[in-house]
Amino acid sequence: MVEPVPAGAQAQAQAGAQSATGVRGYCSDRPGLGTPSCTIDRGRISVETGLVDWQRDRSTGSVSDLALIGETLVRIGVGDAIEIFGGARPLAVARIRENDAGGSTIRGTGDALMGVKVNLANPDGSGFSVAVMPFATLPLGNKALGAGRWTAGISVPLSYAIRDDISLQLTPRIDASADQAGYGRHPACGLVAGVGMALRDAVSITHELAVERDHDPGGPTTRSYLASSLAWMLRHDLQFDFGAVLGLDAASPDARFYVGIARLF
Repeated sequence: MVEPVPAGAQAQAQAGAQSATGVRGYCSDRPGLGTPSCTIDRGRISVETGLVDWQRDRSTGSVSDLALIGETLVRIGVGDAIEIFGGARPLAVARIRENDAGGSTIRGTGDALMGVKVNLANPDGSGFSVAVMPFATLPLGNKALGAGRWTAGISVPLSYAIRDDISLQLTPRIDASADQAGYGRHPACGLVAGVGMALRDAVSITHELAVERDHDPGGPTTRSYLASSLAWMLRHDLQFDFGAVLGLDAASPDARFYVGIARLF
C-alpha cells in the first residue's frame, strides 16, 4: 500500500485578518499539513482541489513516486460554527522501482473521506480558536492505493491570532489506522505545529513542523516533516496555492510538492 503525506490547512492569519472587516473571511482547508480551527459560514460551500500532488518515497528501500490528480474536498457550512465535509481521490498513480529490478505502475482511485468539524470558540479564526473534528475514511479505492478497510480518527485544531496578520496553529490527531498486513487496526497519532503570516492582503504563508507515530503490529514507526506553503487570494472567494514538504528522517517520504485551488460558493 502506498500512503501519501497528509494534506491539509491554510494559515489562519488570512482568515483572521479578513474577519476584522466584519465579514468572515474565506477559511480554506488548503494548503498545509495542519487543519484550521475556523469554519465556513452557514449555507456556504467550499470546493478545494489539489490539481497536482507529487511525492517521492525511498524509506522502504525501493523508490516510489505517487501522483494524485484532482483530489477534492467539499465542505458545507450547516451552522454558524459547524461544517460537514467529504473528500475523494479520483486518480492516483503510483510508480514503484526496486533497486535491481524493473518497476511497476498502479493506477486507480483512492479512499473517500467524510467527517464533521465543530468550532467551540471563534469560528472566524480570530483570537483563540478551537474545534473538534471527527472523521472517517471509506475503502472505496484501489487496495494498493488506500488503506484497504475503514479507518477513523479525531483531531482538535487550535489557533491563536497574535495579531491580525500572524497566528500560531496546532493540530493534534489520534487515529484508528489500518494495519499494513490488512487484518485489523491499530492506534496512530500525530501533531502539526505551525505559524501563519499574511504577507499582504491577498497573500499568506505557513511554515509547519509535523510528527507522526504509527503503532502498526508489523513495527512502529515515527515520521517527521518540515513544510512550507503559500496561499494567494485571487479574489475574496477564490484561492490558488502551492506547497512543499520535506521528510526529516529515514522513515519519512523524501519530498512532496503540490499545487491547488479552492473556491467558496
